[in-house]
Amino acid sequence: MSTTLTPKAPETTLPQTPADAEGVRLYGMYIDGEFTATDGRDMIDTVDPVSGEVWARITRGTAEDVDRAANAAHRAFTEGEWPKLNPSQRGALLRRIGDLVSENADWLAYIEQRDNGKLIAELSMQMRYMANYYYYYGGLADKIEGSVIPTDKPGVLNYTKYEPLGVVACITPWNSPLPLASMKIAPALAAGNTVVLKPSEFTSASLVELMKIMERAGVPKGVVNVITGLGAEVGDALVSHRHVERIAFTGGPIAGQMINEKAAKHMKRVTLELGGKSPNIIFEDADMDNALKGAIAGIFAASGQTCVAGSRLLVQESIHDAFVERLLEMVKQAKFGHPADPDSQIAPISTRPQFEKVKSYVEVALAGGAKLALGGKPANVEGCPNGLFFEPTVFVDVDNSMRIAQEEVFGPILSIIRFKDEDDAVRIANDIEFGLAAGIWTQSIGRAINMSNRVRAGTIWINNYRSTSVTSPFGGFKMSGIGRECGIAGMKEYMEVKSVWISTETNIPNPFVRR
Repeated sequence: MSTTLTPKAPETTLPQTPADAEGVRLYGMYIDGEFTATDGRDMIDTVDPVSGEVWARITRGTAEDVDRAANAAHRAFTEGEWPKLNPSQRGALLRRIGDLVSENADWLAYIEQRDNGKLIAELSMQMRYMANYYYYYGGLADKIEGSVIPTDKPGVLNYTKYEPLGVVACITPWNSPLPLASMKIAPALAAGNTVVLKPSEFTSASLVELMKIMERAGVPKGVVNVITGLGAEVGDALVSHRHVERIAFTGGPIAGQMINEKAAKHMKRVTLELGGKSPNIIFEDADMDNALKGAIAGIFAASGQTCVAGSRLLVQESIHDAFVERLLEMVKQAKFGHPADPDSQIAPISTRPQFEKVKSYVEVALAGGAKLALGGKPANVEGCPNGLFFEPTVFVDVDNSMRIAQEEVFGPILSIIRFKDEDDAVRIANDIEFGLAAGIWTQSIGRAINMSNRVRAGTIWINNYRSTSVTSPFGGFKMSGIGRECGIAGMKEYMEVKSVWISTETNIPNPFVRR
């Protein structure tokens, strides 16, 4: 038995999830406005990455379950209460969801922390901010306008309008289940679509908890559904389902490519956010204190388990040695502890497979010729003997052609690469198949603008790292994905543009000639 202390659950007014005789929570799915029973169903263990113990079990869904959910979502889109709501009414509903998310932020953070082991200090902030997705898109719901087109055709009035697509499949990963799901659910609903959500089999509990909020807010039955289970068993069925019009996916490139191929066969639209290997570029004129903090935040926040991790640290050669020395000293001071402790700074790796992958990349780096400067092994954390903790790891003498510099690790492993000048930094930064984000640290406004124009990435941070907002579009170039989330651009991903032509003539001319 583990001696790890279990964090105390905060109070909540949401209905309690049933548990077995040992106190393990049992999560069903949410289909057509009802939580499904778990009796007699195959279940998947959910392991707490801090204690190593099973704390919950989720239903192992089937293709038949997907069919029921997709049919319910299609039915809700075409008939019943949902299509009768006007955009302002949809917006009001979304704002109610936001209120309930705010009221239950501590509870949602607790569930998410049990699920994926993130720091409670970060999760508490994320859960409170998550309400803004519903507030923002609730406010935007009745503000998407079409246009009257000044065409070159006489005798007709032409205008455009935006309409919902239909059923949207939202597939989310294990690193930030609730925020990434809300990033998709909120604009999809604001636009008038219905949703079938498939979370990672490692972190499904928090998404099922969110359905209790949807129900309490008054979301009509069938409008939002959650299917749990394995990707090969329910994910594939969801992507291929005839009623699904769009797939919004966040995850790895290989899974993203497979989804894109399946979707293309049926002309389904996709939004794919597929990770990256982002460069964090430190110039010799940067504010060193801030650049050090930005370098550390870029890779070791969330233990590197973030799509925008600044895992390639490019340091100008004139300051390289001094900067690396200071960086190593700062990283050595990082505090390990139970992620439920607000003072802890390093969280565990969220899943056992990912933990093993992170370990394997240490060998990949060493075999490729990189030099280990710090870390490189699992960490023993007091009070968490079975926790999946890994030391912050730094490699130096890294060449950008090495595997450790080219492949996404999704863990606390930093590769430091020297560069000579701006041209060299741009060459290295862009010599990668990804293009999600980049950081640039300089006090020269001209250099900042020049570099932001030349680096191929969807998000560029100047003298900061990991800043995001629901108001600003987010997405990547190249293998980092297709489409954008957040902002007005994010909502339009869930809509069709329709062009309407109205004749104003009383007598149509020669019908055999195209006008």
